[in-house]
Amino acid sequence: MTFEEFGFKAPLFKAIEEAGFKEPSPVQEEAMPIILRGEDIVAQAHTGTGKTAAFGLPILNMLKLNSGVECVIIAPTRELAMQVSDEIFKFGRFLGINTATIYGGSSYGRQIKHINNSSVIVATPGRFLDLLDSGKIEISPSFVVLDEADEMLDMGFLEDIKNIFAHFKCERQTLMFSATMPQQIKNLSKTILKDPKFVTVTKSNMTNKNIKQNFYVVEERERDDALIRLLDFKDPTKCIIFCRMKKDVDRLSNHLMAKGYAAKGLHGDMEQRQREEVIKAFKRSDLEVLIATDVAARGLDVSDVSHVFNYQLPFDSESYVHRIGRTGRAGREGIAISIVTPAEFNALNKIQKDIGNSLESKVIPTIQDVQMKQKDSLMDTVKAQAISDLARNLVDELKKDFVDEDIALKLASMIYSENDIAGSDRIGKNISEISRLMDRYKNQRSGGGGNSRNRGRNHRGGNRNRSGNGRNRNRSGGGRDRNRSRSRSNNRGQGDR
Repeated sequence: MTFEEFGFKAPLFKAIEEAGFKEPSPVQEEAMPIILRGEDIVAQAHTGTGKTAAFGLPILNMLKLNSGVECVIIAPTRELAMQVSDEIFKFGRFLGINTATIYGGSSYGRQIKHINNSSVIVATPGRFLDLLDSGKIEISPSFVVLDEADEMLDMGFLEDIKNIFAHFKCERQTLMFSATMPQQIKNLSKTILKDPKFVTVTKSNMTNKNIKQNFYVVEERERDDALIRLLDFKDPTKCIIFCRMKKDVDRLSNHLMAKGYAAKGLHGDMEQRQREEVIKAFKRSDLEVLIATDVAARGLDVSDVSHVFNYQLPFDSESYVHRIGRTGRAGREGIAISIVTPAEFNALNKIQKDIGNSLESKVIPTIQDVQMKQKDSLMDTVKAQAISDLARNLVDELKKDFVDEDIALKLASMIYSENDIAGSDRIGKNISEISRLMDRYKNQRSGGGGNSRNRGRNHRGGNRNRSGNGRNRNRSGGGRDRNRSRSRSNNRGQGDR
């Protein structure tokens, strides 16, 4: 199916083409025809499946314009509200549609002015309900969207949502999007939606088909070296490293900056202004490395993330889907890399089972592998480099003391010295070792033989003691990253926090 088949207005279709969208995602293909027919909908789909476009495009196509506020989109966090607003504005810019983003901590007067000049409002529940209850705004939207409904439930906004809908006595089309469907969300849908159609993205579609998912097996002590080696080899243009804890984000961002990498962290203990600055820098590619917790990165919409790194596996499959959904967006290909220890095979197996997809095992590249890849890249760079007058003068001076070959060798050595490859030559497990570990794990799981069963119990028991209760498990984790050249990192690192 193509976007042309939806019959969108020409200005809207132009925005779709400029966004680089080639074909609709599964949730878009199923949800958009229902929305265009004017029916209410409950859609269950994870982050990264194209939900914003799934409801945004058909709504924009149906807006009458010049009729005041016609659409209200409610999102759980400021970050998500801002990102949804940005995307709606981009889709609707050729239609002349204005959007207003409403959240706490900003001037009432300024936000009310924006509301009066907008067709679409994207708001967090608390501030929006405050404006409605105080009588500062009175609107009768034709479309209301609940985005990330389960997240709003987790954050305690259920009563606010009910109170918001109590203000909407008008005829409206209501759309609910949620990654999961707990009973409270199902109950809410019965009270605010009218004969809704249901759309569910199946397990086979939980992860984007454009994302290559790999895992590397290492010992616990090798995590840092493994990540650095992978970054050297993969050379990501823009990437996100996921950590389990806020303290890991701080530690890693400081550690990477000290080593000359441009890196910034993102977590909930940062001030709102700091978080917004980090996200903006990452979006405009002033920052190529983002180290984040799951909560901080939820809903983060940056279309050109080439790689996602799981320094450690998350605690649940849903978080894994949210993480890797940060790459492979807008029709692009993405790569999701997980660093796994043998003690995490249980978590790995559960993720694969839940998402209905297998991760491919890989071996950490050697120093020689990285050197060979760097050589190809350096050759392309040298061939493309223009020759300046200053360079000619320098070479003329050097010729007084050296022959041409020695000059070239010295300059090449200088280039290589700026691209040192850290760590031991061999990091992590090779293919045969990974295969044996996986076979042993499967044998323990199936209880093959008395001794194996006992060893399996002890091994699993050991895992429980090591990862243990939530407090101990939450202390583990981390991630690292680097820019494509050390010089660029040093230049940009000055403003990094």
